Amino acid sequence: MPKDPSKRILVVAAHPDDEVLGCGATIARYISSGSRVLVLLLGMGLRSRRDERNSEEKINILHKESISANKIIGVAKIVQEDFPDNAFDSVPLLDIVRAIENVCSDFNPGVVYTHSEYDVNVDHRLAFRATQAVCRPTKANSIKEVYSFEVPSSTEWNFGGNRFAPNVFVDVGRFMEEKKKALAAYSSEMRKFPHPRSMEYIDSLSRVRGAQSGCRFAEAFQLIYKRL
Repeated sequence: MPKDPSKRILVVAAHPDDEVLGCGATIARYISSGSRVLVLLLGMGLRSRRDERNSEEKINILHKESISANKIIGVAKIVQEDFPDNAFDSVPLLDIVRAIENVCSDFNPGVVYTHSEYDVNVDHRLAFRATQAVCRPTKANSIKEVYSFEVPSSTEWNFGGNRFAPNVFVDVGRFMEEKKKALAAYSSEMRKFPHPRSMEYIDSLSRVRGAQSGCRFAEAFQLIYKRL
């Protein structure tokens, strides 16, 4: 375990595949430089869907996909919780806060990534709120930086006035292939273009974020706070 908190990165995601969609290439970049990344998945991501995938077999498939996908980008450990899919608002927010607190207590991260507070998906918004509660800048924790990421099929579909506004861009040109391979491992979750959760869209978005920040491919984030 790295002694430097800045080398311990926690990613808090609502559902399997959110972590790769939101910051998969950035995760790979961190790991390539010697950081340790832990991924906390708050829900399984399937139980509320009223179709053939709403089965224990499909849930097990998605769990295996999450392990394979994270292995591709170098994540050594995933913590899987089981909060109800698309119904995080049906449980006390304190329960989600405590799940994140437990991981932070064991891992002592210096940097945390989570969802945007403006996402269409209610689970994403509550993941942000719970993470924000845990990551308050106090002497009691080692967290120095907190960022929100964007998740295609949720972040961009907020057409309201308040929306994800990236102000941090990570050059991930060397790591996009790993991200794409990890997303391919999530075969049950990916869709065909023009769905936002398609390889073509992911590639296009990374090129747009790259062009916005002077590189070929980038992932974009919103800085929530940073302590110096």
